[in-house]
Amino acid sequence: MPSPYRTPAFLRAAACVFPLAALAACSLLDEGRFTRRAPAVPEAPPAPQYAPPVATSRFEIDPKNDDVVGVLQKTVVGADDTFSDIARRFNVGYEEMVRANPGVDPWLPGVGREVVVPTRFILPNAPRQGIVINLAAMRIYYYEPRKGEAPQVVHTHPIGVGRVGWATPEGTTKVVRKQKDPVWRPTPSILKEHAENGDPLPQVVPAGPDNPLGNRAMYLGWPTYLVHGTNKPYGVGIRSSHGCIRLYPEDIEHLFEMVSVGTPVRVVNQPFLFGWAEDKLLLQAYDVLEDDTRDFARAPKKLLSKSLATRIQKQLKERGESVDWDAVAAIAHAPRGIPAPIAGGVMSIEAEVEVAQVVENRVPDGATWDGVSGLPIDEDTFQEMFSDNQEAALAPAADAKAPATEAKAPSRSKPQG
Repeated sequence: MPSPYRTPAFLRAAACVFPLAALAACSLLDEGRFTRRAPAVPEAPPAPQYAPPVATSRFEIDPKNDDVVGVLQKTVVGADDTFSDIARRFNVGYEEMVRANPGVDPWLPGVGREVVVPTRFILPNAPRQGIVINLAAMRIYYYEPRKGEAPQVVHTHPIGVGRVGWATPEGTTKVVRKQKDPVWRPTPSILKEHAENGDPLPQVVPAGPDNPLGNRAMYLGWPTYLVHGTNKPYGVGIRSSHGCIRLYPEDIEHLFEMVSVGTPVRVVNQPFLFGWAEDKLLLQAYDVLEDDTRDFARAPKKLLSKSLATRIQKQLKERGESVDWDAVAAIAHAPRGIPAPIAGGVMSIEAEVEVAQVVENRVPDGATWDGVSGLPIDEDTFQEMFSDNQEAALAPAADAKAPATEAKAPSRSKPQG
């Protein structure tokens, strides 16, 4: 007889199933607890891809646009970059960078900021032969000798020129001698200046890292004036010398090998350059030097009209074009060293900058610099040197003058540096 207390079969089965189900549920809960994944982190957007930078020192002159070489570029400021860094990288001068980027702190331009690299140039209004130096632009141009029907080649580099009171002379001369590892013999005026500033100089400074002439020098027919390197590359692109022409060490080495003794040298002071490109007449404006006696502020149109080469005036008539003097006034009033059209179609400098290509912030392929040696300096050192220049400008040198024409024979005078 069945026991009245015996558990029915269906209850016994349920008693077996429920624990198993509960165990499975616990297993699932534990598995979820240990395998739960963190929320997906959004992937960072890929870094922008920029075009490679365009070489900025050697150009073949295009017969169709034979007044203008190079292209305007922009780049993005990197960590710890200053304008001195970017200038050296792209073979432009410090003042060129400052002028092209008004309102930007040259020592703290801001990581990630786009800045203009002014690497488009209107060639000076001068014979395209030998060396041409434009003081206002602080640029040197070397035209290689023409070879048959091959395109003419020009090399251009930033330079340091004579500061106020030690101005680099204008006129024509030639290279009379070249010297590797030159010795510097300061002039009496330089010796006096340094002595008065409590920094006496020796009568002779041998070749080496302390020589302000650098490791290459080309002596001119003007006594005491040279085209040379420097042991202070941060002085390139500003008025920093006692009248000589300073180049980055890599640039003087480059020119030194190409330029021969006897090469003509012409020094001009052209703050406003005009030239044709793509059927448009462009104007490139630089700051007028402090000691330029021409009063561009009082008679701008008259003086700028004189700057237009006879060839360009003739071409304007032939093309039935006229200069937009309002555009000229706008460009000349706020010089940025950036070419912009003033005839054949007008486009503002801001518009030129807007369409300029952004390139990688690196030394362009084919550049003269390796990107490593002789890195620029910090702001304090630069400002100290700049202050010294301004103080020295108050005491003009008696022997800082030179003839505005070719010297008769090579000079044996002491170079200024």
